[in-house]
Amino acid sequence: MPWQEKSHYKRDRGPTSAAAGVALQRESGMSMFTKFGRVLLACSALALGACHRTQEHTLANGLKVIVHRDTRAPVVVSQLWYKVGSVDEPSDETGISHALEHMMFKGTKRYPAGRFARIIAENGGTENAFTAQDYTVFYEEIEKSRLPILFKLESDRMQNLLVPENQFRKEIRVVMEERRMRTDDNPDAIVDERFMRAAFKVNPYGVPVIGWMHNIRKLTAAKVRAWYHRWYAPNNAVLVVTGDVQPQRVFALAKKYFGPIPRRPIPRRTVPLEPPQHHERVIVVRIPAEVPYLLMGYHVPVITPHGGMQPYALDVLSGVLSGGPSARLQADLVRRQQVAASVDTGYMDVSRYPQLFTIAAIPAKGHSLSEVEHAILGEISRLKREPVSSAELRRVKAEIVAGDVYNRDSMFGQAMLLGMFETVGLHWQLVRRYVANLEAVTAKQVGEVARKYFTRSNLTVAKLHPLPMRAPGPKRPPVLAPETIHVR
Repeated sequence: MPWQEKSHYKRDRGPTSAAAGVALQRESGMSMFTKFGRVLLACSALALGACHRTQEHTLANGLKVIVHRDTRAPVVVSQLWYKVGSVDEPSDETGISHALEHMMFKGTKRYPAGRFARIIAENGGTENAFTAQDYTVFYEEIEKSRLPILFKLESDRMQNLLVPENQFRKEIRVVMEERRMRTDDNPDAIVDERFMRAAFKVNPYGVPVIGWMHNIRKLTAAKVRAWYHRWYAPNNAVLVVTGDVQPQRVFALAKKYFGPIPRRPIPRRTVPLEPPQHHERVIVVRIPAEVPYLLMGYHVPVITPHGGMQPYALDVLSGVLSGGPSARLQADLVRRQQVAASVDTGYMDVSRYPQLFTIAAIPAKGHSLSEVEHAILGEISRLKREPVSSAELRRVKAEIVAGDVYNRDSMFGQAMLLGMFETVGLHWQLVRRYVANLEAVTAKQVGEVARKYFTRSNLTVAKLHPLPMRAPGPKRPPVLAPETIHVR
């Protein structure tokens, strides 16, 4: 689903939830694709349906500005999306996009470190940022008359960022601690990371957004500064504004503050596509943990500007398997067979490159990973053999259209959808057609994508076999069984 923000870290604030209350996902980008996509698709149908309320304008320097008017509250959300993320990083500089996100809050000559946040707070607003595989986003929410303040601050750091050596040395230690806390000390996150690395052999989606620790240690202020000058330009960014605003007024403000920033040449992207997978891949992780954990994934396509219905059919398939308590995996594996304590699916269909359809599960007490895996594969076989019932289709589509009231009312969520679609190369107007495309999915199409993509040769499996939890003391590296590639 579109709203499944991958792999971001809130800066300097510990293990917080994702922006505006959306669930924080593990840094590796896995085990997290859950309900938020379905929920915010309903937002797209309800809040973005009237196209006259959403307008766009591109400045002479290439900055695209998208404005969605929502007058329900006198507030405004501003999000600045840079079209650069971990997927763009060289193999010896992984994590540099996330490191730069941290440094973007360390100030300019006009607004030294800490001043940016203090000005926002003094005006009753909030601000933060996140880094993902495909983009880096900086956002604020504030009372509508204060929008010029946001533009003044963001336009300044788009062109005048300082990356002082002393500040960088302090901040990179914060980044390394983030990695230790969120991944190295988290058994499930370790599995997620190994899983992604096994599933993506060529495409950098297999590399964690925060980067490998040995690369983070070697980052320098000069390298981060060069990354900033390479990618942070108006012609490589999208500015999204939602709230109680007049679009023409926003366009005028954008021209005033961002218009003078010169465009710069943007490097040609040379990200390799992942080749087809021909053999099942199995990863075994043995580390101290409390419970076992299973993660399965199939390579699948994503939405493209002129693509077909397969991604929408996969979305519906995800709902059939895991869209609420009456979905197949919960009904059969958790309640009827009682082999799983929890099981969920995930699919990120709004992405620059093809992604994974994942199934994550924790065995019920007294049951093994093999039993859960066998039960999941049984449900997949059933999908291939038997057409999805009309009742199931109605349930999934109704859930998507109905959504959740809280998220339908989220101005932040509306901005996220617009920015996400636009930044990965899908025009924001596709948001308006998304629900209609989903409603057009047939049972035949659901079966076709299951048979085409849910094959053993296209499957990657990761298994966490817990070792006894040890007493506090010196840490030892996880014991990782070697990857095996085979056909079963």
